[in-house]
Amino acid sequence: FCTKTPNLRKILFGNTFYVFNYEWKKSFFKFREPYSNLSYALEAERVSKQTVCVCLNLPFFLNLSEVGEKEQERALAVALTDILWAAGEERSATISLVTSDYCFTPHLDYKLDNFTERLQLFSFNRKEDVKKFVHEHIQCFEDEGSHGVILFLYSLIFSRTITRLREDLDCTTSHLLHLSLGNFVCRQALMNLLLTGRASPNVFNGTLQCGDDGSPLEKPLHGVLARSAVGYLHWSRELLERTKLPMVGSMLKTPKLPIWVCSINGTYSVLFSPNRSLLSDWKMEHLFHMYFYNGQPSQQSTALLTIDTHSHHWEVGIKDTQGDPEKRFPSVEMAIRTKWEGAAIDWNGTMPFF
Repeated sequence: FCTKTPNLRKILFGNTFYVFNYEWKKSFFKFREPYSNLSYALEAERVSKQTVCVCLNLPFFLNLSEVGEKEQERALAVALTDILWAAGEERSATISLVTSDYCFTPHLDYKLDNFTERLQLFSFNRKEDVKKFVHEHIQCFEDEGSHGVILFLYSLIFSRTITRLREDLDCTTSHLLHLSLGNFVCRQALMNLLLTGRASPNVFNGTLQCGDDGSPLEKPLHGVLARSAVGYLHWSRELLERTKLPMVGSMLKTPKLPIWVCSINGTYSVLFSPNRSLLSDWKMEHLFHMYFYNGQPSQQSTALLTIDTHSHHWEVGIKDTQGDPEKRFPSVEMAIRTKWEGAAIDWNGTMPFF
């Protein structure tokens, strides 16, 4: 591992002298209160946690169980294992944990964080062994002070391997995090790594060989190659006003499970349905229910949305052309309409939020 430490920093930050800030270091996986209305869900109030937490394919999203602490731990172990196993191309996975011994003597351009230098790696070639190991060491990811989110991120990188990550990326993206307003924020490549097991930097399908004008690109751009278990929707009011939204391809828009991570104005949330047939029977998409969870402690219950794609267009009945655009066109609804164009959305008494 010692020789990998500088490369780990470079693939994360683009250099060896950036270190994770306090907000990242104190982040760990924390469920909502057991046996509550939101016991199936992880808290994701911090920017550092949001991307990672909302991507975890928790089984409870499909049945909204009110579950206890043991069930939460088992679900977290399954979710972490699924993501790591996919990153290892379903052949292997590597878990990184912190030990007491330092294994790395830094160079002059390397900044110590007294954490990364004490990692120990555990590699597995059977998925069942990965799940068992993660479950036995679940406190390393969910205890306060465990650096759990960073440990999982390191495990994800080592499971994918730095060599494969460099092959996944293209000329637009050389590393997985970027600095924004003093905090490290996940790039799209990291989001796609969590969702698909491959760190492609773009949201379109396949590989792009030509530009908008049809002329060949100097280097191809890498998109998403296969359908993911969990999907992805994107909406940004600011980006729409300045340029144009990136077009999310069908590989991400139409996942294997009716769960979508939503990037809405720079924050992440989850839209999901317990009804698996929503993705296999087009008639189900005429009128259906979806649940919305934004990961914030202020949300006390899961929002239930009714989505109508068939009876009337959503703009009908909107007469107010002045005022706050967020009240007239809530961003969550606009994100949903990137998948179901023209849908009318009823919040069933809940005040729209994201």
